[in-house]
Amino acid sequence: MAEQLNDRDSSGLADKLMQYLPARFRPGTAVVPVVRLSGVIGAVTPLRPGMTLAGVARILERAFSYRNAKAVALVINSPGGSPVQSRQIYLRIKQLAAEKKLPVLVFVEDVAASGGYMIACAGDEIICDPSSILGSIGVVGGSFGFQDAIRRLGIERRLYTAGAHKAMLDPFLPENPDDVAKLKAIQREIHQIFISLVKDSRGARLNGNDDTLFTGEYWAGESAIALGLADGIGDLRSTLRARYGEKVLTPVIAQPTGLLSGLFGRKAPGAGQLLAMESMAGLPDELISAVETRAIWAKFGF
Repeated sequence: MAEQLNDRDSSGLADKLMQYLPARFRPGTAVVPVVRLSGVIGAVTPLRPGMTLAGVARILERAFSYRNAKAVALVINSPGGSPVQSRQIYLRIKQLAAEKKLPVLVFVEDVAASGGYMIACAGDEIICDPSSILGSIGVVGGSFGFQDAIRRLGIERRLYTAGAHKAMLDPFLPENPDDVAKLKAIQREIHQIFISLVKDSRGARLNGNDDTLFTGEYWAGESAIALGLADGIGDLRSTLRARYGEKVLTPVIAQPTGLLSGLFGRKAPGAGQLLAMESMAGLPDELISAVETRAIWAKFGF
């Protein structure tokens, strides 16, 4: 009888102590860390950094190393950008998921297009809103031609190169059809890499021929699901509660900010201001970058 009382007292004490533990450390608590991946992908300019692997690697590592994690949720809102950075982020997510043996759930907000959709393909499932935009599986590049403008202004272009194609597609020189053909060949090669990645990731879920899926076209949520580019309609909170219980914890893993950010490898206060001052000479580039960034978002109606 005394032993039973002692066991009951010990159990009650353990329950009381458990109440003081953070919720994520309590046995049986489901945790799904959330990482937001937003914006144009790739280095833009010093004052307008885009999404890169270097910028998101730390938070991805933290999310996949979270104690008691049942899965990792990625919230994506990106119109695309650099194919290299997109693929590197995709690969890092796939690597971490395999190492930690955790499923990855992707939730698309406004848009996951082009490189944004490439990253979304790292998920085991892609869940979107009916009004989300998905797809744009293609490659695009553009420039301007200023040769007539500088001639009218009486400006002479002087360019010195070693290498027959070093000045290829220079915006101040007339367009050369051979240079355009070379660029298009590179784009086709990158496009094929993108297509193979989507096919490997989505597999038998794809429901359409190549001439439909891989033309650079994009679709709203329901149409994307019908084509196999996404798996279902839903939102993060409702979906995770339905799968992991009403008490599922969804901590957002974000970059450290404030005075302690320097301890995590970020610049100390004042360094960013110094960088901004040093970059004042690049303000024309910043303006062009802002216009280009806005144009990328505007392509999808945002």
